[in-house]
Amino acid sequence: MKLRIYQVDAFTTKLFGGNPAAVVPLKKWLADDLMQKLAMENNLAETVFFVPSEKKGAEYDIRWFTPLVEINLCGHATLASAYVLFEILKSKKRKVVFGSKSGLLTVRRKKEKLLMDFPSWKPERTSEYPADLASILGVKEIVGVYRNRDLLVELNSEEDVINAAPDFSALKKTGELVMITAPGNKVDFVSRFFGPSAGIDEDPVTGSAHSQLIPFWSEKLGKTVMSARQLSSRGGELHCEQQGERVIIGGSCMFYMEGVIKI
Repeated sequence: MKLRIYQVDAFTTKLFGGNPAAVVPLKKWLADDLMQKLAMENNLAETVFFVPSEKKGAEYDIRWFTPLVEINLCGHATLASAYVLFEILKSKKRKVVFGSKSGLLTVRRKKEKLLMDFPSWKPERTSEYPADLASILGVKEIVGVYRNRDLLVELNSEEDVINAAPDFSALKKTGELVMITAPGNKVDFVSRFFGPSAGIDEDPVTGSAHSQLIPFWSEKLGKTVMSARQLSSRGGELHCEQQGERVIIGGSCMFYMEGVIKI
């Protein structure tokens, strides 16, 4: 069996920036354990698979795998999948709708950007987190801790986000996926995302994290349209909008590689 595979850098206008995703279009699903093995072999933050959908309202069904686990939502790999459909497989449509474990996800083309319609996951303040969280994250002070799917840790400044030095072994033992965030100097807010328990010490750009970050910062800043930057070594830029129970997450993609998987 041979499968086409595409590698795309998402949330960037520069090659070798943003977050790389492996995209594997399928005619029908492979066995779950095989998709997980392919994701482990690719060793990227996510390998994404999609198939033609039979669900009402969806054109394709989509699933995302880290090197260790399947996850319920991934932004950069969804963006990369839409890019493959629009730019490589030459879909003439202006939008594509994916069916997923997080519901219907629509991606639209708007000039150079792709705009994703994702669920809005407002995080709520929590006291249920590791007592030594600041030490584990390598930060001096935590402003507040919030949770929806993942832990959102608010810090004082962009510099605090940049200078954080997590102990990934200790963080992995907690089983938590954690984003740290603060107001930005040249954008509305900045963040970093850590997921060693999912096989990703630091994710370069995390679209799904912005399902929490956008409603959080929209309320704090009193804004519905914002700009964001994820401060990983690769870095990435995101257009953000709060629209009721949904968020819009926008960005650009760069094509890197096309290949064939032989099984």
